[in-house]
Amino acid sequence: MINRRTIVQLAVGMALGAPSLTGFAQQSITLRFHTFISPMSNVWVSMNKVWMEKVQRESDGRIRFEAYPAMQLDGAPVQPYDQARDGVADIVWTLTGYSPGGFPCSEVFVLPFMTTNAEATSKAFWEFIKTKASNEHKEVHPIAVQVHRPGMLHTRDRLFEAPYDLRGLKIRGPTRQTTKMLGYLGANAVGMPLPKIPDALQKGPLDGCVIPWDVVPSVKVHELTKFHSQFDPASGALYTTTFVTATNKRKYESLPPDVRKVLDPNSGITASASLGRAHQCGDDPARKLVEARGNVTHNFGQVEAQEFRRAASQVEVEWVKDMESRGFDGRDLLSTARALIEKHTKTTKT
Repeated sequence: MINRRTIVQLAVGMALGAPSLTGFAQQSITLRFHTFISPMSNVWVSMNKVWMEKVQRESDGRIRFEAYPAMQLDGAPVQPYDQARDGVADIVWTLTGYSPGGFPCSEVFVLPFMTTNAEATSKAFWEFIKTKASNEHKEVHPIAVQVHRPGMLHTRDRLFEAPYDLRGLKIRGPTRQTTKMLGYLGANAVGMPLPKIPDALQKGPLDGCVIPWDVVPSVKVHELTKFHSQFDPASGALYTTTFVTATNKRKYESLPPDVRKVLDPNSGITASASLGRAHQCGDDPARKLVEARGNVTHNFGQVEAQEFRRAASQVEVEWVKDMESRGFDGRDLLSTARALIEKHTKTTKT
């Protein structure tokens, strides 16, 4: 016969030995974060890692990340967006320009002299994709979008001081529109992923590249070039590049409600602004490296900037025509993007 004491012992044993439903419910969820960017870059250290750490901390360990910078999860630098769409990675941070034709409306933000500062323009970009370009991210769940600090030109052997100083030079451009602009300025424009820049500068195929200050150290451009030319963003930056942090759609939809309650507040316009702001913090360290090597930095004035605007204006005209040929109202997209950038620039402290 089983006495009362035996029943109590069995009950205690079952309670201690059997995993509880509550325990299962609170198990952590691991998300694989993949990007092409170097683990030494400002983007990885000050943006990607900081975002992951914040999400992990606020989830009390419910969300954990496996981090894969520098394409450690395999594939080519142009593939992360497709990997998020297909479930190879759970979350990616990538350059939208690596998917030619995939983001036609969003491309308005990379037209010459559109952007002001990275934080304000990133907020404008998020508002734009929600109101004018929501279909462009329908295959994934977008966490945030952003732009980098105003881009500038870095040349190996010749200082870039006037619009047509680039004639005959091979210059790397990060996006289709920036490459077109370089072509109109007389350069032999070359499309090339960021990780390939150091080798191309060192071995000679490239004479220069356009990248923002904060990226300079990660690809050793301060060592491989001698001249750096920049514009005052108050009159519009030479160019910027658009990025997206995206989650596999099925993965996001499978997340429990309590996990989404942590992820969602770390998404959207707030996250876009934060990532854009972080981009702005990497400029000073890069400038100091350039100064330490005795390199030359040239600052264009307002008059010079207007000359460049005129030289590059054909890019904008062609973009509007191209969008209209695809069935989009290019003029409306352009005016909307400009209005949003102006609105957020006025309300964003820099």
